Amino acid sequence: MANLIQAAREQVAQLTQSAYEKAAAEGLLPAGQDIKGTVEVPKDSKNGDFASSFAMAGAKALHMAPRQIAQIILDRLELDGTLFQRAEIAGPGFLNFFYAPKWYGEVLGAVEAEPEQYGACDEGEGRKVMVEFVSANPTGPMHMGNARGGVLGDTLANVLSRAGWNTWKEFYVNDAGNQIHKFATSIHARYMQLILGEENFAFPEEGYQGEDIRELAQAFHEARGDAYKDAPEEKWMGDMSRFGLERNIPKMKDDLRKYGIEYDQWFFESELHDSGYVAETVDLLTQKGWTYEKDGALWLNTTELLKEKYIREGKTREQADKLDLKDDVLRRANGFYTYFAADIAYHRNKFEKRGFDKVINVWGADHHGHVARLQAALDGLGLDGSRRLVIVLMQLVNLLQDGKPVRMSKRTGKAIALHDLLDEISVDAARYYFNNRASTSSLDFDLDLAVRQDSDNPVYYVQYAHARICSLLANLAEDGATVLPCAQIDPALLATEEERCLVKTLAQYPEEIRLAARDYDPSRINRYLTALAGDFHRFYNACRLKGEETNLQAVRLKLADSVRLVLANGLNLLGVSAPVKM
Repeated sequence: MANLIQAAREQVAQLTQSAYEKAAAEGLLPAGQDIKGTVEVPKDSKNGDFASSFAMAGAKALHMAPRQIAQIILDRLELDGTLFQRAEIAGPGFLNFFYAPKWYGEVLGAVEAEPEQYGACDEGEGRKVMVEFVSANPTGPMHMGNARGGVLGDTLANVLSRAGWNTWKEFYVNDAGNQIHKFATSIHARYMQLILGEENFAFPEEGYQGEDIRELAQAFHEARGDAYKDAPEEKWMGDMSRFGLERNIPKMKDDLRKYGIEYDQWFFESELHDSGYVAETVDLLTQKGWTYEKDGALWLNTTELLKEKYIREGKTREQADKLDLKDDVLRRANGFYTYFAADIAYHRNKFEKRGFDKVINVWGADHHGHVARLQAALDGLGLDGSRRLVIVLMQLVNLLQDGKPVRMSKRTGKAIALHDLLDEISVDAARYYFNNRASTSSLDFDLDLAVRQDSDNPVYYVQYAHARICSLLANLAEDGATVLPCAQIDPALLATEEERCLVKTLAQYPEEIRLAARDYDPSRINRYLTALAGDFHRFYNACRLKGEETNLQAVRLKLADSVRLVLANGLNLLGVSAPVKM
């Protein structure tokens, strides 16, 4: 769990504090002052690897010019045995610190010690987190939005696991409610058209138009014949919906498995209804005073719940009262519970029954209005939904081919389904591209670029760097040059800007994982890998390996191999392969 950049940052702070205390003991600086200087990485590496503002931050309290303070501190810095070789004064009083060879060696040693787990941290402290993602409507094929959500959710879960969370991946199957009624009605209409002719049985205006519905109706007819021609609605409704779901859900699982996604659990909405858990949850909200009856329906006082939430978050009561808020129906006049009621029950189940400390849902951006309402409802149950429920909203995907948008429609029969996409491009390309930008940004997915084998294709660029190193190692091995353990190389020989830059980028990986987990932004890993591949290519073009002096070749070979290990590590987090040859 080495984070050697953070370790170095902390050491700078310790070194400057120790030097100040020594100077104070000598009577050169006033004692007992709590000075909060910053420790930052300078934009220009010529200004060191870290710059401390201690002297400037302490100028007022110490009653002395910053450069004078800096000189006193510099003269008392004890760098022997530390991660730093030297320090110097710059500008108005910055103390610039430069890494010692020891630090470069420790970075390579950290990669060597745990190549597959390098970058791991304990940010999550073993707490339980559920990542629920995709959760596509089971009434039809998964589409492009599901494809992006699948990668975002799966990769985020991988990152959180690496960051020390106890991670659970879940798919919520909406197998109850209005969409299932519409699903069965659509199958029934196509079934009846097979028997009577399309002109003799009207298809419902709101029905699902896709070719998949025709295929399900045909399969049902082949299995059951004309037996349901005169069946009452309560009979065909249940049987046809069940028939369709029993075929669609395995297809969804197969598509997602092909996409590299495996869930810990597929959770069915119907179980919440059948067990009485939805009704129980609504009763709890009633007991807590958050519901009322109107026009025969049971309503949630969402307005007041949201006002209390916003006031806790910093708004005044006056500001909250001015918001255009609305209440939500939990149970309709016909006695049926709404989707919102089931959703509240589902999330209560996550927190209360299954004990997750945090829950993360990956949703389309069109669900943004649902976020605060669900959090507030959970607050009303005493489950602290505003803090414990995190919603990652995902923007749309624009699919391009030949420089033009590819028209997409979810249920007209012309949808770009996930399985169709994976017939066009590799799983590696799909997973890399869909995670290549933060969820908050819309994504242009260029089908032509995704299959190109050149540096413009980001997944090819990163995979090629890995394959290039593998080829390099194999070629040098034929000449008898092997990768040595860190104990047998001299990191002091890494003297060029390209070499040191590459080691620094390797050292940055643990911090990228920590930040990706903190910000729920796994696209940071893509950007990191692209940067690492670029730094390697620059190193490779500037620094010879073959034919160099033995010790220099050995340390450069170790550096190249360390890059190989971290590239493979990062690609694995993304669910993308690390090819040996390309």
